[in-house]
Amino acid sequence: MRIKNVLIVQFKHYEGILEGGGLVNQRNVDMAEQLLGAENVRVYYLHDDARRRSLSNLFLSALYFPFGYFNGMLPARLREIVRMAKDYDCVFVSTSIFGIVARELKAAGYKGRIVVHFHNVESIYYDHLLPKKMPFRRVVIRCAARNDAYSCKYADVVLALNERDARLLESMYGRRPDYLVPIALKDQCEDISFDKDAQTSTPPRLLFLGSSFAANNEGVLWFVQQVLPHVDAEFRIVGRNMDKLQAANPCLRDIDVFSNVPNLAEHYLWADFMVLPIFSGSGMKVKTCESMMYGRNILGTDETFEGYREHVESNVRLCNSAQEFIDAITHYAAHPVPRFNARIREIFLQNYSQNASQQVFRKIFGQDNNIHVSQ
Repeated sequence: MRIKNVLIVQFKHYEGILEGGGLVNQRNVDMAEQLLGAENVRVYYLHDDARRRSLSNLFLSALYFPFGYFNGMLPARLREIVRMAKDYDCVFVSTSIFGIVARELKAAGYKGRIVVHFHNVESIYYDHLLPKKMPFRRVVIRCAARNDAYSCKYADVVLALNERDARLLESMYGRRPDYLVPIALKDQCEDISFDKDAQTSTPPRLLFLGSSFAANNEGVLWFVQQVLPHVDAEFRIVGRNMDKLQAANPCLRDIDVFSNVPNLAEHYLWADFMVLPIFSGSGMKVKTCESMMYGRNILGTDETFEGYREHVESNVRLCNSAQEFIDAITHYAAHPVPRFNARIREIFLQNYSQNASQQVFRKIFGQDNNIHVSQ
């Protein structure tokens, strides 16, 4: 089926610096516009911030949540999406937590192609994300699982990020994704002139970049407490709302923390090494892909490199314990290496840039039936 136009369903319009899922969602829109033409792509935003935070919306969202209406999806908006879909060959649901859209489109007899993109296995993601003692925690996880199941049952095309998630979806919901589409980002470094001769500093400059949420907070606090006291290094933390984490944790009092910064590039270019001690989660880590885009040396865990290992394993430093991080940082302090990792940047361009992901999107939108895509 050759797609001529597409309706993309997203949570909200992201402004300012994009992070995490926002970057991946923008990649999907960019690919659709590039292949179909911007005039043939309509993005339906579930709501803006003002509407999302209104008392009436919060009340209705809570009321319908147990019935599978996740993240502010409401019956009226769902009906609006189904009505709009009649004018489009394809509905691209940006996240599986809106799997209820796929269910309602099928129930309404929609004849176009329904595509659902899994950023994670959401029930697992929310199980890791939410505090164990949070009220209604199980309700949230069940709602996420319900929408994951709807996505697998009713979508014509299911996309996942990596083989781990593919196996989980198959074991949990009986549906293997049709395509594995790894994280791919628009190259922000085309105009940057990297100093390819510069060596890492002594002491080395270490950067943790990531917004404040459970897996990031767990990792960075562990690093500051278990690793940083035992190495000679400059260290900074950059990410949305990380100032709040600093305020709540005395161990971060003397750490340089940059929160909600307008320009991430200057911090990436400051760093000799990205340190990404991530121990839990699902999907793939966008910060890993961004670090590769900037040609940074990366010290990270198995989880940091999930979905990247087959390409990067010999070009990064794998550290899964405090001692392994300490040994790596101590080694590089005594034996500097090039600050710009040319090979890791090349791997990004070949495998994780938007240009690299174009072929699979041509397949998804029926633009070239002769392209072979690994599944």
